[in-house]
Amino acid sequence: MGTARARALLAGLFGSWTRAALTLAMLGLFALVLPPFLHWALLDATWDGLSRKACSPDGACWAFIRARLPLFFYGHFPPAERWRVDLALALLLAVAVPTLFARHRQGVWMLLLLLGVPVLGLVLLLGGVFGLAPVGVGDWGGLMLNVALSFAVLVFALPLGVLLAFGRRSTLPILRWGSTGFIEIWRGVPLLGVLFMGLVMLPMFLPDGMNVGTLVRAIVVLSLFESAYLAEVVRGGLQSVPQGQAEAAMALGMHHAKAQLLVVLPQALRVSIPGIINIVVDLFKDTTLVSIVGLAELMGVVNQSLKDQAWLGLAREGYVFAALVFFIACLALSLTGQVLERRFGAARRR
Repeated sequence: MGTARARALLAGLFGSWTRAALTLAMLGLFALVLPPFLHWALLDATWDGLSRKACSPDGACWAFIRARLPLFFYGHFPPAERWRVDLALALLLAVAVPTLFARHRQGVWMLLLLLGVPVLGLVLLLGGVFGLAPVGVGDWGGLMLNVALSFAVLVFALPLGVLLAFGRRSTLPILRWGSTGFIEIWRGVPLLGVLFMGLVMLPMFLPDGMNVGTLVRAIVVLSLFESAYLAEVVRGGLQSVPQGQAEAAMALGMHHAKAQLLVVLPQALRVSIPGIINIVVDLFKDTTLVSIVGLAELMGVVNQSLKDQAWLGLAREGYVFAALVFFIACLALSLTGQVLERRFGAARRR
């Protein structure tokens, strides 16, 4: 078996002159780029120090990352209260894992994830009750803000996307045209422009004395934007389900709406898993854009830290660290999607 796989790999890499040339070109590129990078990132790197002066000029200054690591992960959240952020993340993971992988009572876990976790998370992060010290939203930042923003947007955007997908397939003209117009408008404008409209220009149109926080506006704008893309992914899944499935359910006495919700939608979501995971990965990366409107997520904190007089000139280290964090997070999301695909694919085959 191992020999056959090796032969197949060699055939794929060197099966023709074109493949051989591309393979050799890539190997040459790796040989040219990797050794200098490894020397800079590992062999000649400085890991301890109190300022830029302690770092070697030939290698990376990871002392900067170590000194700023709490800021990168927690923002300006009070150090004595950071355990609340850790507890909120642990709570999210503790409920998300059985929601995705449990074989029984998935509906209960889903309700806890969509309703219980946001409420408990807000209580932990905001405080002000149960003896918890209040923490303003302005102190949120770093990676915790990326995670919180992504989760909150997904909680609102996915149900709205499902409703829009059904609306676009509706036989009622008003509902179909309204859903289509909503989807096409939000898909036809760039996210950066939408953020500026929602976060900068929207307060100009609000009544005097009415103020909506920047974080709330960001969640609303991103939820509306992402729901349009999720709607198209779910609509593709709905179209892939044979019409006979709904007809069979209604023949057994189900109402049309109940048949769509309990029979058609689960099959559509199963087919839509790759597209949904792709949008979630894009959403997590898109949260970096909120830094341009004053929210200090991970990239925003990195940019702020680069202006520190003690650590000037370390942009490469900051951006490499941020890229590595986002790569690990997005890889975890992709692997979760693959596990879900295999699981629900196996369930469908049975």
